[in-house]
Amino acid sequence: MKTLNKLTALAAVTSTLILGGCASTTPLNNTNVGTTYPQQNTSSYTQYGVVQSIALVPQNNTGTSIGAGAIAGAVVGGILGNQVGGGSGKTAATVLGAAGGAYAGHELEKRNQAQQSNVYQLTVRLNNGSLQTLTQSTSNDIRVGDRVRIDNGVAQRY
Repeated sequence: MKTLNKLTALAAVTSTLILGGCASTTPLNNTNVGTTYPQQNTSSYTQYGVVQSIALVPQNNTGTSIGAGAIAGAVVGGILGNQVGGGSGKTAATVLGAAGGAYAGHELEKRNQAQQSNVYQLTVRLNNGSLQTLTQSTSNDIRVGDRVRIDNGVAQRY
């Protein structure tokens, strides 16, 4: 009976952590920034303009989802916690071990993913006079002063 309760507690903690892994993060997409003129949604049609500035900016890879590191840490922590104590103390140690392992695994995974990459931030004066700022992973050999076509938020020389 005690073993069944321990397995049930471990299964509940593991299920919670696995379901937490279904959370998603939104990747860095293009952002529209207007200074003087109202902005238009560029996701459904093509726009044209001239590049005003290009900046190489750091992209923060701060994901908040629970991944494989947290799940593996919870399993290992739960197994190690199950080896400690006896009776209800053993159940508590199993649950605390799983929680501590999940936290440690998540932190290790975050550190490994925290490698910062750079993205290009292009400011384009559109033909209608408005400014649009795009963020993309490559510059596509674009320079300040180039005429560009913006298709679905991606600028390309033409």
